[in-house]
Order: sequence, then C-alpha cells, then structure tokens
Amino acid sequence: MIYCLASLLPIESTAMFSKSLQITAEPGAREGTRILHLNGPLDMETTLEFQRVVRAESSPVLIVDFGGVPYMDSAGLGAIVGAYVSAQKAQRRIALTGMNERLRALVELNRLSKILATYTSIAEAETALH
Repeated sequence: MIYCLASLLPIESTAMFSKSLQITAEPGAREGTRILHLNGPLDMETTLEFQRVVRAESSPVLIVDFGGVPYMDSAGLGAIVGAYVSAQKAQRRIALTGMNERLRALVELNRLSKILATYTSIAEAETALH
C-alpha cells in the first residue's frame, strides 16, 4: 500500500518547491508488526498525511523507517511525538529506524531520545520490541 502527499503549488513553481512524502506500509518479519517506510521530507506540508496513516495503523508494534527522509522540521517532530502518545494510549509500541545524522541530532537536541525508541535498522527494532 502506498500513500503520497504532494504540495499543491502552481505548476510553474513545483520544480523548485515540490515536496512529497511517500509512505509504504508492509508487514514486519514478526507477527503483529507493521512497518512504514517514509520517503521524502516530514515537514509542515506532509505531516497531516503521516498522522493519517499512523492513526489508521492498529498493529501492536509499529516501526517507522526514516531511511528515505532527508529532513524534518518542528511540525514533523511534533507529528512523531503525537504518534508516540497515540501508541502509548492504545498500549501499542512504536519505534523509529534509519534516521540520518541530521534527524538524530534533532531528536537529541529536543531530548526526545529519552522517550522515543530509535534503532539503526528495522531488524534491530523488531528484535528489541518482541
């Protein structure tokens, strides 16, 4: 299943400012695990789609792979915190994987590494969460 959100800019502007976030969902290697692969920026223009897809997931374990996310702004960071809070309320687990150095620094700077489970790979996250 693939979800895509593209900005709605005039055609002549899209070459310079076009942003989209593709979210591909697939089952994990372990039962009860779902993996969301993100490709594109997680920012003010794309967070609504991210939130919609995360809210639609009901698996006990959700792994969000940031391997294709080049950057994230404060709105994206807020969307991640919102996903974490929603998962906690539903007694589900959520993990983040594949963050580049820039994204990890943003998480660290905001001291969210104390509450967010981050892993270098999907396999590492699946092992830790089961």
